Amino acid sequence: MAVNTSPESPLPVGEVSRLIGGWIDRLGAVWVEGQITQLSRRPGAGVVFLTLRDPSYDISVSVTCYRQVFDAVSDVVSEGARVVVLAKPEWYAPRGQLSLRATEIKPVGVGELLARLEMLKKSLAAEGLFAPERKTALPFLPQLVGLVCGRASAAERDVLENARHRWPAVRFEVRNVAVQGVHAVPQVVQAVKELDALDDVDVIIVARGGGSVEDLLPFSDEQLVRAVAACRTPVVSAIGHEPDNPLLDLVADLRASTPTDAAKKVVPDVGEEYERVRMLRDRARRCVEAYVEREERGLAHALARPSIEDPHRMIDERADHVASLLDRGRRCLGHHLDRAASELTHTHARVVALSPAATLRRGYAVLQREDGHVVRDPGEVTAAEVLRARVAEGEFSVRVDAGNDA
Repeated sequence: MAVNTSPESPLPVGEVSRLIGGWIDRLGAVWVEGQITQLSRRPGAGVVFLTLRDPSYDISVSVTCYRQVFDAVSDVVSEGARVVVLAKPEWYAPRGQLSLRATEIKPVGVGELLARLEMLKKSLAAEGLFAPERKTALPFLPQLVGLVCGRASAAERDVLENARHRWPAVRFEVRNVAVQGVHAVPQVVQAVKELDALDDVDVIIVARGGGSVEDLLPFSDEQLVRAVAACRTPVVSAIGHEPDNPLLDLVADLRASTPTDAAKKVVPDVGEEYERVRMLRDRARRCVEAYVEREERGLAHALARPSIEDPHRMIDERADHVASLLDRGRRCLGHHLDRAASELTHTHARVVALSPAATLRRGYAVLQREDGHVVRDPGEVTAAEVLRARVAEGEFSVRVDAGNDA
C-alpha cells in the first residue's frame, strides 16, 4: 500500500524500515535456488551464515539457518555447491538489511542439473540457436585471435604455445577470467562481448581445462549461450576434454575437443602450408610441362602432314588433274564438232540431192497457176489458162493449148 508523504510531512527512517519489514513479512516462505559463495560455521555457534548467489547475474543475498538445519546436508554441501533452500525473507530494521532465514536445505544433484540442462538445450534448440546455418566459417589465417581463459591456466598455455608453434606470426588478445564459480558467467560474457567489439579480432576461443559437471556449468549458462549466439565474430569452444559437452559447444561456430585442438583448428601449420605450396607448385609445373609436351607433339604431327610439309604438292596434283580434264574436254569437244560437221555435210548433200532445184537443173519444170498452186494433174488446168513455168535458171509464162488433152 502506498504511503502519502511530502517534503513537509516526511517519514522517519525507522518508520520506513518498519514499513519495508511489514511488506517483506507478507511474502512468506519461498524456495530459492543459488550457489553458495561464502560459508561461516563458527564452533559452538548455533547459527550458520552463508551467502547465496545467482550464477548468471551479479546478485547475492545473505542466508542464515540453525546449525541442525545445515548439519543435515553438511556432508554434501560446501562453498561453490548449488542448493535449493526453503527460506523466509527477513528484514533487519536497525541496519536496513535483507536476509533469508532457511528452514530446509537441499543440494542440487548432478542428475537434476543434467535434467535442467537437457530442458534448456531443447528450449534453445527450438529457437534455432544451434542450427548449422547460423554458424560462420573460420578464417583461413587469422591475424588476431581473441582468447578467453583462466589466468595462468594450462588451457591458456596450451593454446598460446601450440598456436605460435604452428604459426609464429599469430597474435593474441587475451582476456583472463574466472572459469568456474559464481563469477565465471558474467566475466566470460563480458570478455566475449569485448573481443567481439574489436574489429581486428578474427576469431574468439573460449578455453578451459577439464573438470566436474559442476565446474563446467558456467559454460552451459543461458546468458553465455545467448551472448555467443549474438557474436558477429566466429567463436570456438574448447571446454574440458572430449567427453565434456557443455551447451557452449553447440552454439559455437566450431567445437574443439581440447584447448590444444582449438589451436590446431584455428591456426594453420606453417610447415604443412609450405609443403602444400610446394606440392601445388610441383603439380602446376607437371601440368604445364605435360601441356607443352602435348602441344609439341600435336605441332610435330601437324608439320609431318604432306599438306604442310609440301604445300604446293596438292596444288601441283590438282593442276595436272585440271590439265588432264581440260585436254580431255578439248578432245571430246573436237570429236563432237568433227562428227557434227560430217553429219552436216552428209545432210547438206542429201538435201541438195533431194531439193527441187536439183530436179529443175536436170531439165524438169514446175508449173504453177496464178494463185501459186502447183499443177500436178492436167485436169486442174483449162484451155488458154496462163501458167508460170519455173525452171533451174528462172521462170516464164506458158499458155495451155486447147487441143492438147494432157
